[in-house]
Amino acid sequence: MPQFARSLDVYQGFNFKKDKQAPVGFITEMKIGEVALVADQTTLLDPEQPGKNLPAVVGVLNHYLWETGNTDAMYLSMQVSTNNKQVVAAALLGTLSNVEVTFKYTIYEYDPLAKKYFKSNYIDAALKGILEKNGDRLNLEVADDESREVQAPKNFTLQVGIKPHSTEQAINLATGSSKNVVKKWGVTEAA
Repeated sequence: MPQFARSLDVYQGFNFKKDKQAPVGFITEMKIGEVALVADQTTLLDPEQPGKNLPAVVGVLNHYLWETGNTDAMYLSMQVSTNNKQVVAAALLGTLSNVEVTFKYTIYEYDPLAKKYFKSNYIDAALKGILEKNGDRLNLEVADDESREVQAPKNFTLQVGIKPHSTEQAINLATGSSKNVVKKWGVTEAA
């Protein structure tokens, strides 16, 4: 089965340049259990409209992986602010018992035929999932040391693996600016 895996350009995400065609991605919303990450990165440019800012984002993606199966986990690695790093680190040190996750994201790529950026992976409504476990450990970690890919703002790598919730959800994928496919994530369980 094909996979959707992207290494995304963090520098381009923070410092968008119209003449560079690197893929970029953003987490626009994320809540882990009772911990809501704040959309506190406010001056990032919209790749589809470089003269305009994106709405505030939670993090700039540096890697995304989904094997595209209905029950396959998604693996996200992103750069988050100092505040979000501290919130997640505190939850990990505390008693994180609610492992439900809701999140939204968008990945942009450049279409050389249309000569413009397009959304290659995005969702219309927030996805619902559950933190994946590696043995007894949750697949959630945040770096103690700040990343060096951009000088400012200070940012830290957050990595998370998320399995789908027991309900069917839609993910929009595209291979070009007008080549769209909708894939399902999750399987609805009968009551």
